[in-house]
Amino acid sequence: MPDYKYILVERNENVGIATLNRPKELNALNFQLVGELASALEDFDRDEAIHCIIITGAGERAFAAGADIKEMADKSPLEMMSGGFEAWQRIRTIKTPLIAAINGYALGGGLELAMHCDIIIATENSAFGQPEIKLGIIPGAGATQRLARTIGKYRTMEMVLTGSTISAHELAAHGLINHVVPAGEHMTTAMKLAQTIAAQAPVATRLAKDAILAAFETSLEEGLRIEQKDFFLLFTTQDMREGMQAFIEKRKATFQGK
Repeated sequence: MPDYKYILVERNENVGIATLNRPKELNALNFQLVGELASALEDFDRDEAIHCIIITGAGERAFAAGADIKEMADKSPLEMMSGGFEAWQRIRTIKTPLIAAINGYALGGGLELAMHCDIIIATENSAFGQPEIKLGIIPGAGATQRLARTIGKYRTMEMVLTGSTISAHELAAHGLINHVVPAGEHMTTAMKLAQTIAAQAPVATRLAKDAILAAFETSLEEGLRIEQKDFFLLFTTQDMREGMQAFIEKRKATFQGK
């Protein structure tokens, strides 16, 4: 792994962990951090030994309290377009399941980063929001689309147009957060979940993610076609044979990622 400036990277058996590491700035997302994160996630994605990835933030106050406003304040539209936004697209195309483990603030780009993940774990003291409207702008890394598709038009309108914060429990009730846990337990819970996912057949988990994401990006007919394609494709894998044979023999399957 490269020596990154703004993130920390580690492995725990089959789980990769990427930690946003600007705690004094509440892990504000500058262009370099997002680029480093995209590179680290791509490295994990290419590593056949990594079957699930956790993204979290350093310190006790924030997952990521938004974009680095000082960095953006004097930028032109062209500079913003060329200044690193392609890294968000790179994160979006990661095939390995991603878990966000959130403690504290997840605001603006921080919430958008969490929504790039597939599962979200948050502590009871977490706070979420899209405060961009207070700066005279709107979300630019997917919040208007992902929030609306998850919590609906009306709640999204209120969050984006007022810039107000919302609690983890309220977002969980709206279906955006999987588990709300006591303060300090976000990584323990995320790791248990990641290990459970990592123990499954890795080709199957990647194709399951592919099929589920298709539900948000295609028509029902096209989504069903993608699901069937992925389903049939798994019948070419050794892990499918192993999984079914293990079931028949009433033993635990040993998956090889093949």
